[in-house]
Amino acid sequence: MLVVSTLILGLGVDPQRLLHAVGLIGLLLAVFAESGMMVGFFLPGDSLLFAAGLLTYRGDLAAGQVWLVTVGCVVAAVVGDQVGYGVGRKLGPRLADRERSRFPKDEHLAKAQAFFDHHGPKAIALSRFVPIVRTFCPVVAGVSRMDHRVFTRWNVIGGVVWAVGLIQLGYWLGRIAPGIGDRMELVVVAIVVFSLIPIGVELIRSHPERISSPTGKPGR
Repeated sequence: MLVVSTLILGLGVDPQRLLHAVGLIGLLLAVFAESGMMVGFFLPGDSLLFAAGLLTYRGDLAAGQVWLVTVGCVVAAVVGDQVGYGVGRKLGPRLADRERSRFPKDEHLAKAQAFFDHHGPKAIALSRFVPIVRTFCPVVAGVSRMDHRVFTRWNVIGGVVWAVGLIQLGYWLGRIAPGIGDRMELVVVAIVVFSLIPIGVELIRSHPERISSPTGKPGR
């Protein structure tokens, strides 16, 4: 995400300008596409949500109705993942054949598969905070025939925490630090740190012995 967001900022198309251009409908479409359609992995979803919260506080998006932006993004994220899951279940055999498949790219699918294998069902929620992985993880869940009710539960949890957390972060930082929008480069770095917190907590819980060992190997 840092690479993608930095590239977009370098091209002069920061999330705020992008949202000014596409509005709320464009934001919802971007969240939907990135969450599970396999075509939005290049979109800076985290930065867009933060910027959406900031612009909503300023009254430049959805007439300042933060509840509308938040609910819309949660729905778009959850529905996007549900569609991705359905695509995976329907096209599973073809997507699983790495030699014949040309899209999605093998490395993207492999990265999502490894993440899913390591974290199990909760990977659906955790992947929200990992760019590229969040786009392909629902498809992998569908290919793996994950129980639909289990997928939906973790999908809703992840969608709510991701969208509400980032939008509210942008909204309240805009309220207490009005000039935050002029320092988007620093904001991107802060979002990276924020996004890595759930993964860091999960790694510590999964491998406490590796964290405590100076060599990175399990202690005796």
